[in-house]
Amino acid sequence: MINKNTQMRELAYVVKIDAIEPIVGSDNCEAAVVGGWKVMIRKNTFEKNSLAIYFEIDSHVDTDKPEFAFLEKKHGNIKTQKYTFGGKNPGFYSQGLLMAAEDFGWNEEDLHEGDFLTEKLGVTYAVAEDNKRKAKSNPDAKINAALARHPKIAKKYGKKIKNNKFLRWGFLLLFGRKKDVRDWPLEVRKTDEERIENRVWTLEDSNKVWIATEKVDGSSTTFHLRRKKPFKKEEFFVCSRNVVFNTPDKPNYYSDTIGKNIYLNMAEKYNIKEVLQKLLDANPDAKWVTVQGETYGNKVQKRDYGLKEQDFMAFNLIFSHCGRVNTIAMKKILDEFSVPTVPIVREKYHLPPTIEELRDFVHNEPSLIDGGMKEGIVFRSEDAGDSFKCVDPEFLVKFHQ
Repeated sequence: MINKNTQMRELAYVVKIDAIEPIVGSDNCEAAVVGGWKVMIRKNTFEKNSLAIYFEIDSHVDTDKPEFAFLEKKHGNIKTQKYTFGGKNPGFYSQGLLMAAEDFGWNEEDLHEGDFLTEKLGVTYAVAEDNKRKAKSNPDAKINAALARHPKIAKKYGKKIKNNKFLRWGFLLLFGRKKDVRDWPLEVRKTDEERIENRVWTLEDSNKVWIATEKVDGSSTTFHLRRKKPFKKEEFFVCSRNVVFNTPDKPNYYSDTIGKNIYLNMAEKYNIKEVLQKLLDANPDAKWVTVQGETYGNKVQKRDYGLKEQDFMAFNLIFSHCGRVNTIAMKKILDEFSVPTVPIVREKYHLPPTIEELRDFVHNEPSLIDGGMKEGIVFRSEDAGDSFKCVDPEFLVKFHQ
């Protein structure tokens, strides 16, 4: 779930159980329904409308803590699991983990629906690289980095600042951001679509038209150009999900076959800086322009699309003065500059009434890149103001375990 205050994905939070359903073929287990998620639980563990702590797929917990010791065989990782019970049962996909308040020595009265517990419970991403790319792998990382930039203050007051939430907040407010202007551009929103399972009410509007685009399994990539100002040069940014690669030697979580930074490679391959400059020239009211997309292929994810190197596909074109451009219009604009865009699965799509039907649509549509299995589909509104993703559980079981 996306935390609207921080724009970061939360991995653990308090939920209300929407329903309890039987699992065909299982005598001892049943399914707890949380929004659009279904989680396998032991029978009579939870009741409808009871509160619980939900851990999203891709989460990792510390199995040295007694409350998580039961996950030791899974190395503390919480992934999509497919369970079969024999016969003609097609199987049950369990997505996530539910735990009760008593598992942590709490009372249910201590829980409040919607409270985020990611940091409190020390939950991180199951894939180590994702903690660098997507999240704060260490809750103290930001304060430690800020203190490191001010050693005199750290030496004298560091411990007090770290142990007092008000001092932490104040110190980060004053000194938390590096002065380097090449840090992540604050006007650009980092990429992370909300899952349909966390916004099931979207399915209620069957009249709304969506543009369905293939979700490419790769690494989020952002290119950003600020217009030249008086006495200042234009500023060009090449970014992963969180990191700005402003120099060729900056640490790179992915590299090509000869060790070069793949994000910088994509910028060079498609002449992105020149493209963005031309887009600014054509839009005099714009102060900046951004292209966001996915770098994918060899050595990026398990799903390499049969590529021996990497490639790039754009999914966002954003201008400061008018916001995100409609997907079809984006494709038309970027086609003129030979910048690839994500495949459009349907130009006009109406959502079905259930998540199961939506997942069937996602699963049954082969990848338009290579004809194989695709990760999912991102749905964008025609006015470009709204979007969400639906990921194929079968893809997760095959490629993200």
